[in-house]
Amino acid sequence: MKRGRPGPSSRGTAERTLVSVDSGEQAAGERREEPPASRLWHVTLSVSGPRAPLPEVRRGLEQLAHDHPFLLTSRYASDHAEIRYWEEARDLHDAAAIALRLWGEHRASAGLPPWETVGLEVIDRETYHQRLAEGYGPAPAVPVGVHPF
Repeated sequence: MKRGRPGPSSRGTAERTLVSVDSGEQAAGERREEPPASRLWHVTLSVSGPRAPLPEVRRGLEQLAHDHPFLLTSRYASDHAEIRYWEEARDLHDAAAIALRLWGEHRASAGLPPWETVGLEVIDRETYHQRLAEGYGPAPAVPVGVHPF
């Protein structure tokens, strides 16, 4: 397929090109799909690795909380941590992709240990609240902040 202006080519060939133009009009009965709205997803990210000094782990997690404003709570030990936060994303795949990049993207800027992601849970807001109402699932993120296990 050749792209360009419809009609005969200026080079003298009779070949026509295909052009797609959105006129903004819809055929009768046709529904235009709207882009999906963002939703809130509750994320629990677990990381683990070699032992690191507790004050450095805490400082790194506090910096991460400052850099990532939706962070709810972090729990940590010298060789692992759990981070819980809300993420706004179009769908589960986007929320999970963002979560899987979080630790690595902030490792240098927040001074986080060189740990790897070892667990991830991403649930929608409705499921999160349903679990809480039924008495199971992640405990409410209170107190907010960075705390030892």
